[in-house]
Amino acid sequence: MNKTFIAVSALFMTLTAFSQKYEFHIIKEIKCTPVTAQQNTGTCWSFSSTSFLEAEIIRKTGTTVDLSEMYTVRNIYLDKAENYVMRQGKAQFGEGGLNHDVMNSALKYGLTTQSEYLGKIEANGKYDHSQMVTELEEIVKKAVALTPKGYPNWKSDYNTVLDKYMGKIEGVKTITAEILNRDFKLNLNDYITITSFKHQPYYTKFILNIPDNFSNGYFYNLTLDEFVQNIDNALDKGYTVALDSDVSETTFSAKTGIAVIPQNETDITSILTEIKPEKVITPEFRQAEFENYNTMDDHLMHIVGKAKDQKGNVYYKVKNSWGATSGRDGFIYMSVAYLRLKAISVLLHKDALTAPTKKALGL
Repeated sequence: MNKTFIAVSALFMTLTAFSQKYEFHIIKEIKCTPVTAQQNTGTCWSFSSTSFLEAEIIRKTGTTVDLSEMYTVRNIYLDKAENYVMRQGKAQFGEGGLNHDVMNSALKYGLTTQSEYLGKIEANGKYDHSQMVTELEEIVKKAVALTPKGYPNWKSDYNTVLDKYMGKIEGVKTITAEILNRDFKLNLNDYITITSFKHQPYYTKFILNIPDNFSNGYFYNLTLDEFVQNIDNALDKGYTVALDSDVSETTFSAKTGIAVIPQNETDITSILTEIKPEKVITPEFRQAEFENYNTMDDHLMHIVGKAKDQKGNVYYKVKNSWGATSGRDGFIYMSVAYLRLKAISVLLHKDALTAPTKKALGL
């Protein structure tokens, strides 16, 4: 009887050890603004970067400012249209963008607050750019087909569509780059994007060839270990980072708020609710997954902290833009393995880099 009891107990303990439900203990959390929702738009890049800038203002001044994501979106739509038409249609046009597009827009057009520009016609309405993007695309394609000389009013027509769906922009009070620097202590030129890919030399900057990099932004290339080390260093020093990542994996779950890479294919479903072993991610595997299109830049978010599960595994606390009812109160807990494999890049303050990396990059 005793032997049976001991055997059953040992089996139970073994099974429990390998199938524990996730329990997260926060080990680092940096203050950020509340979770918002991009709704029916492909503008995660603006929500990610705007949240990042709001956190930077909090870090620098202790002040909470609700910036308008859609003010930047509208301005970038104008830049995209100009780029598409002048490249004679041989360029990306759509809703997507990257973190550096928000920084570029802030330098060029400034920022504004949510109360100043909602970016929608009805205050209580939802963001929905599906029909707007269709109409905008028709205009730029027509401008290319006819040439700007044959369609001289294309920019006016384009702005009319933006006004119809997003509201007029005239008269909006802006926060210029100079005001950001003076009043909020933010120098927009102090921010860089880092990444890790083997097809470019390390410690150099290059233009990453991904579809949404329509503005040809530069990325600083690091080894994979150093890429992760600098993210950790930033968080440990109280800096948040804006993240560009692939979320197409079935093990990125908006329902459970978990993003992991299972070691075993048989754990793809169970790992979303139970702690399971994860794959070891090498630079070679990361590169291969990028080159075969299994890793793509399809979503941008905001890393605001770190946590551990009851086994001591580390996760990044990632603020998403799918609303507070998604994930875990709007946040995703992303494992180190997932970040090593699926993070395209991060935007961060150059002072958040480790001293050796900063020196190696000449910053």
